[in-house]
Amino acid sequence: MSNPYIQKEVSKIVKDKTESSQDLALASAWVLAHFKAINIKGYNVAETSSLCDYNVIASAENTTQARAMIEELIASLKPHGIEPISLEGMGEAEWILLDIGSVIVHVFQDVSRDVFDLDSLWESSPTLEIPNEYYFGSAEGADAPKTKDSTESYF
Repeated sequence: MSNPYIQKEVSKIVKDKTESSQDLALASAWVLAHFKAINIKGYNVAETSSLCDYNVIASAENTTQARAMIEELIASLKPHGIEPISLEGMGEAEWILLDIGSVIVHVFQDVSRDVFDLDSLWESSPTLEIPNEYYFGSAEGADAPKTKDSTESYF
């Protein structure tokens, strides 16, 4: 089951079952960024590939993080009627490939990402602009009063 906060944020991006490929790629990037993925890139390959419209590539610091990203992405897209077509690499988690139709998500360990170098394969494709707030969160709730349990008082 998807985290309610993540589900809410993904729902803002993916509006209904007739989502655009770009919305689906952006929702994928948001979930990956929320799980602290490194070096997230999105490539619009619709003109050069018959497999998908977008490839989203990210790196994880460890296999547990990589698996958690993919599991949460699957869970957060399910309420929108989006089911995985294919899921590969969850065992070793060095390179996890999630095919969700018009978007293919690749989560690598850094070493594997360098070895397979998919970024250079699509470097001439237009890139997906990923908003900064995906990485840093929204300002929503920033005005909330601090409680005395806040860690702010510890520093």
